[in-house]
Amino acid sequence: MSDPSPNAAASAAELAAGASVEIAPHEHADLTAVAEVLPADCCVYVPAPGHRPLSETLEAVGAIRRAGLDPVPHIVARRFGSRAALRDFLAVAVGEHGAHRAMLIGGDAAQPAGPYADAVRLLEEGALARCGLREVGLAGYPEGHPRIPAAALAAALARKLAIAREQSLGAYVVTQFCFSTARIATFCAGLEREAPATAIYVGMAGPTDPLALMRYAQRCGVGASLRALRQLGRGMASLATHTDPGEQLSALAHHVALGGPRNVAGIHLYSFGGALRTARWLRQQLPHG
Repeated sequence: MSDPSPNAAASAAELAAGASVEIAPHEHADLTAVAEVLPADCCVYVPAPGHRPLSETLEAVGAIRRAGLDPVPHIVARRFGSRAALRDFLAVAVGEHGAHRAMLIGGDAAQPAGPYADAVRLLEEGALARCGLREVGLAGYPEGHPRIPAAALAAALARKLAIAREQSLGAYVVTQFCFSTARIATFCAGLEREAPATAIYVGMAGPTDPLALMRYAQRCGVGASLRALRQLGRGMASLATHTDPGEQLSALAHHVALGGPRNVAGIHLYSFGGALRTARWLRQQLPHG
């Protein structure tokens, strides 16, 4: 249920003002329409899915910059077959297209294509700082990871934050999407205790159709959230009413307004192939949107 209090409404507006959006590489043809809706310089993240070439991600990064938005490419450690391949990717993303932050993840491939078994190893080598990036986004998992134990996840995140500090590289956390406000609050509070200066952007599923939402939830290992959605009632028809992130934004804003974790800087919207629909929803949440 939405909270009508002025404090919660103000918190929701602030969280939306700090929002970023994820767009699939093949959607860059829609960027003109997306850019007309999003605020200028809004951060737009570009994944690097394993079944599509990295050149497509770079094309999208360039298109986002030309559209007047701020591109944030995903750097997937296990995808790079060599150190030279990473340098070449960064030379285009940063040198040619002006990316100044990137989202660093390990990747889901069973075996690494080259020297980087995980995100820690890639970050340790310093290529991201040397190429001119100023900030790096790190993944957070409020529901855990389907293949990595919780203790290992926490240790890896702490190590990445320490490396970033050593390299004078700004670091923040973007969480996997999750439908449980309680789990999100617990994750944010824990990180606030361990790394109080680290900003968190809470991942939310953007407005999408139920089938796409279920498919992505299964793929991303959002187990508890998926089980909760399955218990809502009469199958997929019931789930359709839960594909708008408005209630989740209101719940998060209510928690923040009541003195919840102070490190929540904004939300991050996963668009699931519906970037324009997501951009229009975000615009409605902004003042005078």
